[in-house]
Amino acid sequence: MKPQQKTPELELDLINDTKWSLHKQDPDKYSLLIFYRGHHCPICKKQLESVKNHLNDLTDRGINVIAISMDKEQRAKKTGEEWDIESLPVAFELSKDKAQEWGLYLSKGVSDKEPELFSEPGMFLVKDDGTLYFSSVQTMPFARPSIKDVLNAVDYIEKNNYPARGEV
Repeated sequence: MKPQQKTPELELDLINDTKWSLHKQDPDKYSLLIFYRGHHCPICKKQLESVKNHLNDLTDRGINVIAISMDKEQRAKKTGEEWDIESLPVAFELSKDKAQEWGLYLSKGVSDKEPELFSEPGMFLVKDDGTLYFSSVQTMPFARPSIKDVLNAVDYIEKNNYPARGEV
């Protein structure tokens, strides 16, 4: 998937017993999809709690946010209960096929705390027209863009009418 191309459709259940669909989103400017490894990942917890703490900053910039994992419903709901992310939409049961369609790396669990299969982290900023603006995909849980860096990037993008890059 390259910038300026339409992103794949994505429809998922949320831990609040509602449904979420990318093509039904109507953000002022962007949707920010944050794919996280799952309940077993302490780095994901830290990342999503930071996102939750900046949710107003994101909303003020016209950005809708969702956190997505391959976790089963019970594990995802446990994430919502145990992590400080109560105002963040959390989707679960991303399929292996959809994870691969989005270009995410997959890992097999190596301990009893990890699910049998899960996606590694990814972050996708999707414009309001459904095209990809930027993505960051990791093969490991480390070295993710901070939400403050994302906010600063969006500020620069908007101020300078900066085009999506990497489309060639």
